[in-house]
Amino acid sequence: MTSQSALWVRAGAVPTEFVSATTRSEPAAFTQADLLIRAGRITAERTNEPQAAVRQLDASGCTVLPGFVDVHIHGSAGYDVMDASPTALAAIADFLVAHGVTAFVPTTMTAPHSNTLRAVAAVADYLPHQGHGARVIGVHLEGPYISPKFPGAQPATFIRPPNPAELTELLAAGPVRMITLAPEVAGAEALIRQARAHNVVVVLGHTNATYTECLQAMTWGVSQATHTYNAMSGLHHRNPGTLGAVLSQDELDAQLIADNIHVHPAGMKILARCKGNEHTLLITDAIRATGLPEGDYELGGQPVKVKAGECRLADGTLAGSILTMDQALRNFMAASGWTLAQAWPVTSRTAARALGVDAEIGTLAPGARGDLVLLDDQLQVVATVIGGEVAYLRDPARLSHL
Repeated sequence: MTSQSALWVRAGAVPTEFVSATTRSEPAAFTQADLLIRAGRITAERTNEPQAAVRQLDASGCTVLPGFVDVHIHGSAGYDVMDASPTALAAIADFLVAHGVTAFVPTTMTAPHSNTLRAVAAVADYLPHQGHGARVIGVHLEGPYISPKFPGAQPATFIRPPNPAELTELLAAGPVRMITLAPEVAGAEALIRQARAHNVVVVLGHTNATYTECLQAMTWGVSQATHTYNAMSGLHHRNPGTLGAVLSQDELDAQLIADNIHVHPAGMKILARCKGNEHTLLITDAIRATGLPEGDYELGGQPVKVKAGECRLADGTLAGSILTMDQALRNFMAASGWTLAQAWPVTSRTAARALGVDAEIGTLAPGARGDLVLLDDQLQVVATVIGGEVAYLRDPARLSHL
């Protein structure tokens, strides 16, 4: 979605790094400034009166940030990526804008190859017809080449060894941008190198890898960890495991489900201290129950009970979340003690950089896409803008036409 008419975002508090030196006031984390978006792109700050016919979005009292980016999400609003339907993707996209998300990477489950192939093809079919919701920017394959020792909520029946022929078909079917796998399993090296040759970000997860095996995998091309702490070998002082590698290696980006369920707040604080905002990225791992009442749902063909904010399989295993990105930010800031100035990159810039699209999204620099979110002083979403188009607006009076 790209607007061809201009949007003038007025009087918001913008991260000072995006404000030109000529219009900065006192040194501060945020500076009041105006942004002008034309043809879907941020063109400049705007401090004088606009031309006629410019739409004006009143951002007074709000912080203006790059729109949130979620690289690990299975579903929302009653729909799942594995529904393999453009209708499902559109419903998820429409739901996400109310929570500040402007771009997301639909994430598959461990499943029969034919099912995953259909899900990837559905994304390819949907891309030319994206509507007014959050933009799909690729597919994240979670499994099936993972460790049976750490399946999490992935159906163990369908876990299998790395299969280069399957990956070739998936790459041909649609825009695969990420793959989560266990780097210690036989055949992982060849698959990792194959994925990297196609510019796919390789993520370690659902893994029993040792610390040494993780370091080796990094030389093959692994650069990120899926839902850090969860479904990976833990940290012991004589056996650092996967978690030890994630926490200690600056080259590894760390996903985090900041719902206060998957990870204790103290664990979040430790991650924040180890990784900083350049290598931490918030994800939701949300399932189709997100945004809906508690009750009985499904994930990967398995019954899921949602109660007291937790999503669990019949055996008690956590099965994704009902987290949204705006709530993740609030939870993470409370746990880490970080200010908004410190924390905002973990909602967008880190993910954008990891995907190699940080000149396009995760930034408010001139030339970037006009994707942004307005937050009030309680970090609640006031407005979401995608490509210069107002996709969500809590208070319609803030938008006017001049």
